[in-house]
Amino acid sequence: MRQPSGMKLSLEFPTKLHRDAAEAAKEYFLDIPGVDTVLIVNSCARGQAVAESDLDIAILVTPGISHDETTKMYSAWLSYAANFPAIREFRQSSPFAHLHLDVIDAKYVPGIIEEGEPIDYFEVEIGNQICYSAPFDVAGPYFSELQKRWLPYYDDDLRLKRLSAVQHACQYDLDHISFFTKRELYFHAFNILIEAFRKYLQAIFIANKTYPIAYNKWIKEQVEKWLNKPALYPKLSPILSISNIESNEINKKAAMLRELLKNINDE
Repeated sequence: MRQPSGMKLSLEFPTKLHRDAAEAAKEYFLDIPGVDTVLIVNSCARGQAVAESDLDIAILVTPGISHDETTKMYSAWLSYAANFPAIREFRQSSPFAHLHLDVIDAKYVPGIIEEGEPIDYFEVEIGNQICYSAPFDVAGPYFSELQKRWLPYYDDDLRLKRLSAVQHACQYDLDHISFFTKRELYFHAFNILIEAFRKYLQAIFIANKTYPIAYNKWIKEQVEKWLNKPALYPKLSPILSISNIESNEINKKAAMLRELLKNINDE
């Protein structure tokens, strides 16, 4: 499995409460037919969680399990978890302590990338659930099959099509920013700049055949360590730093991002 350099993937719970709650979920789901693997995802999977971090779990079901079955499975879990002592204690440990659990079938389908539409999270889903997840105990056969299919990256024909599409979508957003600032719709223009910024990040990850985990957090680590582009990050952080939103500043920031997009293969 291809992993970014400097990436820590060893499963590590920051507190006993996190581990006890995860154990409760594992013991519950592994007794259910059709469950392939209990996956710890996000910061706990990467060994970067702190005491206040959420506990994020993905329950991978085997092929053939219907949507109705996964819905019933999740509803039954909610009823069970509401009164389970270890889970209740974890949730009460901090106002920010949440247990996020999803039942997934891992049927990843790339969305259509269209100009003017929100970003597609195809790569983020695979990154979080397959590339950077940590099986809690044993990886099931379906999870191992998914790793072989999607890692180190998906096929190059699809990659080049998606790269071209997201570059055009990013350019489309950037082209519209001046239109909105001329109409003094500054907050709308800034929102479009944020969308273009996310699409640029998506493009540079695709260009470098690396799965991301998010386009709105852990940006510095992903760019500097995972993409191995420490010189790029100082060019990114100023783009969303606006001192006067009701000015030409947003247009200048759009020009900065446009230049990065134009030279994406050189960064």
